[in-house]
Amino acid sequence: MRDSAEGKNMKVGIIGVGLMGHGIARNVMRRGGFDLGYINHPGNQPTEELDGLGATAFDSLTELAAASDVVILCVTGSPQVEAILTGDGGVIAGLKPGAVVVDCSTSLPASTLKMAEAVKAAGGGFIDAPMTRTAPFAHEGKLNLLVGGDATVVAKVAPVLASFTEEVKHVGEVSAGHRLKLLHNYVSVGFMSLLAEAAAQSADAGIDPQSFVDVLAAGGGASAALDRLSPFIVNGDRETLPFSISNAMKDFDYYRQMSSQSGARVEIADGVYKALSDVVNDGAGDAYVPELVRYFRKGA
Repeated sequence: MRDSAEGKNMKVGIIGVGLMGHGIARNVMRRGGFDLGYINHPGNQPTEELDGLGATAFDSLTELAAASDVVILCVTGSPQVEAILTGDGGVIAGLKPGAVVVDCSTSLPASTLKMAEAVKAAGGGFIDAPMTRTAPFAHEGKLNLLVGGDATVVAKVAPVLASFTEEVKHVGEVSAGHRLKLLHNYVSVGFMSLLAEAAAQSADAGIDPQSFVDVLAAGGGASAALDRLSPFIVNGDRETLPFSISNAMKDFDYYRQMSSQSGARVEIADGVYKALSDVVNDGAGDAYVPELVRYFRKGA
């Protein structure tokens, strides 16, 4: 990561100050020393810390874009990204020449390519930079990014990315980051869904939860999925993975769409997607992924 006077003078705007975006924003200011603007939105986490560090609140996407050299998006998915960038009064309408849009959301690669072209046509640059860690890492400035985009554009915003990350992995051209993020989440959430179903069956059978965890940890079940779910399996602690079941379902649906477009098989993905969507349709979409253990139990 380069660290130049030119880079330090860049002004950063962020759209989406939620669980992940708030951590990004605070570290852009605290660790990076960049001036920051953010969009006022009911979904924001409390912004008192950002305001105290000198952040500027904007009510207009166009005005935020006009004031920013780098615009970070940290929103739910492709529909939101498209509306923010290309909708009436959106970012592109106010984008400064040479400004760079950094999409940290989890989005569909086909949409990412379309948005990158729209930003390029408006005189800006675009990279997709989805995250592979959770909110506590965002708060600490230790996110990992999977970055897709032109190497020159990536280098231009490297000081900003360095301010809120532990590792930035440039994985290819535009959309490669989002494609790898969907592959990552498919494997990660798929493992955790399988484990949650097994843990539910174990609990229904009256097996001691610690014994269940210990047996898996000593054998083929040892994994990051087990590390993340075992606090809930044993103690009912869901906070090791503050990621909602509805977001997991959305990512699985994106994976299915991406795979279908490329002609890949989705039989396993379809099965996990149905299991997640059944839980969401029963009203538990806001629950965290570890709580699948509870919702997969007999009679739940």
